[in-house]
Amino acid sequence: MQRTIITTDAAPKAIGTYSQAVRVGQTVYLSGQIPLDPATMQLDNASIRDEVHRVFLNLRAVAEAAGGCLDDIVKLNVFLTDMANFPVVNEIMDKYFGEPFPARAAIGVKELPRGANVEMDAILQLP
Repeated sequence: MQRTIITTDAAPKAIGTYSQAVRVGQTVYLSGQIPLDPATMQLDNASIRDEVHRVFLNLRAVAEAAGGCLDDIVKLNVFLTDMANFPVVNEIMDKYFGEPFPARAAIGVKELPRGANVEMDAILQLP
């Protein structure tokens, strides 16, 4: 099956050897997003709330570049350097997603690129 690389200037450029997303058939694999502001490529990290919002905005930009939206995400992985921030993720996620919510995992990690406190990746199924 053919792979299509998805890119958009509305989300941060890749900071390594990866694509923002890859589409195979109707499935899109979104690479991990940290809270980088796509315009400055600097962390949007005034607070954990700012970081979570920025990550969802970045994921939304890539999903839209692929022809979908956040509600097309079927699996979301959340990586946190402090699991005490998990309630913040739940609260903010509710503002970006409608029911039925995607399947999700939340994983505590020691550290993330560029000193971010949160990273998320996703699998999107296009209609």
